[in-house]
Amino acid sequence: MKTDEFVILVDEQDNELGLMAKQEAHEKALLHRAFSVFVFNKNGELLLQQRAFNKYHSGGLWTNTCCSHPRANERTLDAAHRRLMEEMGFDCELKEKFHFIYRTPFENGLTEHELDFVYTGEFDGTPQINPEEVASYRWLKIDDLINEVYHHPNHFTSWFKIILKEYLSNL
Repeated sequence: MKTDEFVILVDEQDNELGLMAKQEAHEKALLHRAFSVFVFNKNGELLLQQRAFNKYHSGGLWTNTCCSHPRANERTLDAAHRRLMEEMGFDCELKEKFHFIYRTPFENGLTEHELDFVYTGEFDGTPQINPEEVASYRWLKIDDLINEVYHHPNHFTSWFKIILKEYLSNL
């Protein structure tokens, strides 16, 4: 993890409380602003990414199209567009679907405690993945994804399983 990255600490109503180093916020499990992007193609398939194997946690696991944290003074939607381009090599129109709070611990002692804004978009091209962030990608129908998550939950990031359940309940 880059030591110069910061997250925006928030309360449950998304009021900003200040900035904290990303590592420290995850060590202390403090609530911070985040976003998750779900990009679909015209066939209704979701674009999944496999996280790069060298990530500081959850390396090699499958997850949603992209996710991250906005920077100080950056709108969450702008951050979602920025990270989609940085990780997957494309951009598309994004719409906020909902937001919610979740908390999930990792095997390395860090905890994600996020007020997560979930965006959706549509794209029918070929991603140009950034190998520092993404090992691979694939398109999958939601029904097939649900089946795979059920049968092989350890192949997916913990937050993706939480967000997917929330996404399905908000359809």
